[in-house]
Amino acid sequence: MIDRVEIMATAGNGGNGSVSFRREKYVPRGGPDGGDGGDGGSVCLVADRSVRTLKELGRRRTYRAERGQHGMGSGKHGRRGESLVLRVPPGTEVWRLDAGVEAGKVADLQADGETVVVARGGRGGWGNTRFKTPVHRAPRIAQSGQAGEAVRLRLDLKLLADVGIVGLPNAGKSTLVGAISAARPKVAEYPFTTLEPVLGVVDAGWERFVVADIPGLIEGAHTGAGLGLDFLRHIERTRLIVHLVDGSSPDAQRDVEAVNRELREYGHGLEKRPQVLAVNKVDLPEVREAQEELRRGFAAKGAEPVFISAATGEGVDSLVHRLGELLGEVADAPVAAREEAVLRPQETRPVLSVRREDDAFRVEGERVVAFAEMMPVDREEGRAELWRRFGRWGVKTALRRAGAKPGDRVRLGRVELELEA
Repeated sequence: MIDRVEIMATAGNGGNGSVSFRREKYVPRGGPDGGDGGDGGSVCLVADRSVRTLKELGRRRTYRAERGQHGMGSGKHGRRGESLVLRVPPGTEVWRLDAGVEAGKVADLQADGETVVVARGGRGGWGNTRFKTPVHRAPRIAQSGQAGEAVRLRLDLKLLADVGIVGLPNAGKSTLVGAISAARPKVAEYPFTTLEPVLGVVDAGWERFVVADIPGLIEGAHTGAGLGLDFLRHIERTRLIVHLVDGSSPDAQRDVEAVNRELREYGHGLEKRPQVLAVNKVDLPEVREAQEELRRGFAAKGAEPVFISAATGEGVDSLVHRLGELLGEVADAPVAAREEAVLRPQETRPVLSVRREDDAFRVEGERVVAFAEMMPVDREEGRAELWRRFGRWGVKTALRRAGAKPGDRVRLGRVELELEA
C-alpha cells in the first residue's frame, strides 16, 4: 500500500489582458475593447472513500492545473482555466514542504467529500478597456496574467479504523483479521509476511466496525527500526487496540511489554488508548497447558486476557463480542483540532504595510503586490497608471508616512521602481 507521497502542485497562470481598439466602418473612434484574461485553474484535493491508497498520485511528481486563456479584442474575455481535482483517501494529512522540510500542515482530510485548495490559480490580467478614463481615452497597456501558486506537498495516509491489531511478528494478526472479517491477507509461517496494513469489516450482531492489521512491530520501531514509523502512524486514529500475543512464545509477558514500550515511546496518546489483550494459539497443547499460568501472570500486571485460536476460531466470537461492547463505551480517537469556519465581511480597502528594507521601502499586501507584478511597469504609461491607482488606494500615503520621498526606491514583490510625486 502506498501511504506516503511527495508531489509538486502547480496552479495555472492567469491569461494576459488584451490591447485592442474597436475598428469598424463608420466608427472612427471606437475606443478600447481589449478583454481580460481568464483566471488560472487551482489544484484541489478531495477526500473520496472509493480511493484506498495514494498509489495513483505517486505515479507522477508534478500536477499542473490549466492556465487561463488570454483576452481578445471586441471585449472578449479569456476562458477560465480548469481546476485540477486530485482524489485522496479519507485520513490523508497534507503537509507543505520547504526545501524538503515540513513547513506546516495544510489540511487533514477525514470525511468523504472534504476539499482543500492547495495551490490557487493566478488572476487574469486586465485588458486595456479597464484603464479607460474620461481623460485617458486610448490606453495602450494591459496587464499580464498572475503566476499560479506552486507548492511542494507531502501526503500522509493514516488509516481510519475503529480497532488496530498490534503484536510482534508472527503473532497471528493476519489470521485473526481473516477469521473475523472478509479480508484475506497473506498468511505464512515466517515473520513479516504482512508488509502493509490490511483493513477488514467486522459484523458483530447489530454492530459493524473496521479493524486494521498493523504489520509486526519490533523493538526500536518508534525510532524507525524496521518499518516501525510507517506502521505505527496507522494506529493513531484507532479507538481501540487489540494486543495479540503468541501464547507459545518463551516469554509472552516480555513480548507484551516490548510492544507497549514502542507504543509509549511513539507517543500520540497510544499508551492511553483502551487495549484488549488476546493470547493466541490456544489450540497448541503447550499453550493450553500453560493457559492458567499465563492468566495469573497477566492478572498480576493488571490485564485480563482473552484466550483464542485464530486458526481454529476458538474464542474468536467472544473476542468480537467484547470489542463490540467496548467500542460502544469508548469515545472516538482524538484528532487534530480544526479551525471553525467563520464568515467575515470581504475587505473593501487594500490591506498593506510598509517597512524599510536596506536603501528602499518594501510594500506588502496581497492586492497591491499582485497589481504591481501584473502591470507593465517597464513602460511610462504603465507606471503612471500604477501610481494613479496607488494614490487612490492609499499606498502613496502609507509610503509618505513611512518616510519615503519622491525618487526613493519602492519594492513590491518582484517589482522595484521609483516613488513618483
